[in-house]
Amino acid sequence: MNKHQDILIIIPAYNEDANIGRVIDSIMRYSYSADILVIDDGSTDSTAITASEAGAMVLTLPFNMGYGAALQTGFMYAKRNKYHVVAQIDGDGQHEPECLLDMLTVAKNENMDMIIGSRFLGDHKYKLPLIRLIGIKLFSIIVFVITKQRITDPTSGFQVITQRLIDFYSSDYYPSDYPDADVLILAHRAGFCIKEVPVIMYGPKNQKSMHKGISQIYYIFKMFLSIFVTLLRKI
Repeated sequence: MNKHQDILIIIPAYNEDANIGRVIDSIMRYSYSADILVIDDGSTDSTAITASEAGAMVLTLPFNMGYGAALQTGFMYAKRNKYHVVAQIDGDGQHEPECLLDMLTVAKNENMDMIIGSRFLGDHKYKLPLIRLIGIKLFSIIVFVITKQRITDPTSGFQVITQRLIDFYSSDYYPSDYPDADVLILAHRAGFCIKEVPVIMYGPKNQKSMHKGISQIYYIFKMFLSIFVTLLRKI
């Protein structure tokens, strides 16, 4: 898509050559009035080439900088180019692009700063390994205790944010590695309005995950630390 629109769909991607083309095609199938930007996070495969051939704009980071850094690159691009809304969707095919319409509609009609797509609302069932499910439920409780708002899926990477939050996320406040429950707490403390909507998610197509094995324990430790630091920061 080469015509500037008000909406930018950003897709952080690392070695997603097998999936990225299909994800872009799925987004285009629903004819969203939006531009698509793939943030190639230092991939060693043909992710950038495949994304470009599929019709997306591509920004390639010089090396693998992490999920949060890739997302923030997209937010900064959106701010610089004056997009009013950003939708973020993963490049592995887990998120159903058709659900973006509901998320964008809620953001527009209900004056929300952030719309989170939750895999735990609605009728669609999403299966997770027990340790990941426990972690998500634990962080959901922590978010509720701190913000008094019930968020069922605090680790969801399927989100829509509007202009005020785009500007905020383009600042030094945004974490570079795992932007999950800590970012929800940060946004709430800064006065932004958050709402969840049910979405459809699928299991990863390539059976890989950012959080598996020992990395799950590391992730939980880092998230607790990040939440603690977030509570200490002046907003």
